[in-house]
Amino acid sequence: MESDEDLPQVLPVPTPTTAAIRHKCSACFKQYKKKEHLVEHMKTSYHSIHQPKCGVCQKYCKCFESLREHIHGPLSKASCSRIFAERGCILCLELCDGVDALINHKDVCQLPAPAPIGMMNLPCVEPQITILSSNTANSTKRGYEAIAIDCEMVGGGSNGSLDLCARVCLVDEDEKILFHTYVLPQIPVTDYRFEVTGIKEEHLRDAMPLKEVQEQIQQILYNGESVEDLRWGGGQPKVLVGHNLDCDLDCLRMNYPDHLLRDTAKYHPLMKTNLVSHSLKYLTKTYLGYDIQIGVHDPYEDCVSVMRLYKRMRSQNHWMGGIGWSLPDQDNLCSTTVFDSWKSKELEKLTPDELFRMSRSNYTCWCLDSRQAFEDGWNTTPRVEAKISNSWKE
Repeated sequence: MESDEDLPQVLPVPTPTTAAIRHKCSACFKQYKKKEHLVEHMKTSYHSIHQPKCGVCQKYCKCFESLREHIHGPLSKASCSRIFAERGCILCLELCDGVDALINHKDVCQLPAPAPIGMMNLPCVEPQITILSSNTANSTKRGYEAIAIDCEMVGGGSNGSLDLCARVCLVDEDEKILFHTYVLPQIPVTDYRFEVTGIKEEHLRDAMPLKEVQEQIQQILYNGESVEDLRWGGGQPKVLVGHNLDCDLDCLRMNYPDHLLRDTAKYHPLMKTNLVSHSLKYLTKTYLGYDIQIGVHDPYEDCVSVMRLYKRMRSQNHWMGGIGWSLPDQDNLCSTTVFDSWKSKELEKLTPDELFRMSRSNYTCWCLDSRQAFEDGWNTTPRVEAKISNSWKE
């Protein structure tokens, strides 16, 4: 008889439990050998439906620059690159249904450059204020009204390095000038920075004093209502849009509530992959398709461009149901906070889709400013109470 040692060995058939299992992120498609590594990835990636997404493979990217690299960069995905080249918009990165649809889309997406207003001997445009009733039933469902601002600065101090506001312009969503004036600096100008600003001494001779400029801008942003009324939660202040808003507000010696600021230099989807800001000149050329700041900077041209960028980001239609339904940190909860409230073993039992549902953005998406977001209840007008008291510097 044959011994057991002489019998042929039967190897076990590989099963899902013995074969290598890869845990795939539902957002960016990265794969991990261990579930715990996927969980750690979800804690730090801040994935959500508000991130830019490839229209071909549905991959979510950190920012639009990452999406561009995914579509037509040196290491782009071949299938996505081929399809996008046929019917994708190079400006907004949307994928159209066909070539004819793409042609029609480009007619709307690629905007003409605004006509610069140049150097003007101002009397300024008087502030134009549209009073919105805060008592109407639909006041919380109309969405935010936005105002864009841009300042041109001259230099002060012994070496001209201090930024002094010398010109300011505000436009509304229809690109109409609400306020435009030269501003009288509070200290002597030592560098007019003429090559960039185009401003000479004669432009500032009869300019508006800074304090009066502050009052006029406040009237526009707060809808003609007093700060005291807004302090008690009334009124409907405007969203303030700009590029490097901190610089503009600093030179105006003004503050504004953080939740009402929309800065294209700090908006994550518009930043570089390392979260460094792009210039407004680059953003305008890349996302709107025209050149600005050729020679002297024009504040109206910059205002219109930054408003168009904001409206383009606000108009994005992010699906608010199913996978990735979670809103950004409106409740001050980011992904790490949400995941840290769970035990590690509990998180590892969840599917990749369930982990994606839990994830939060680390920024507030501008699509939540839209009328549709307000009507659907995804956003509500926050009370201004307790945020207004220190909004304006003396």
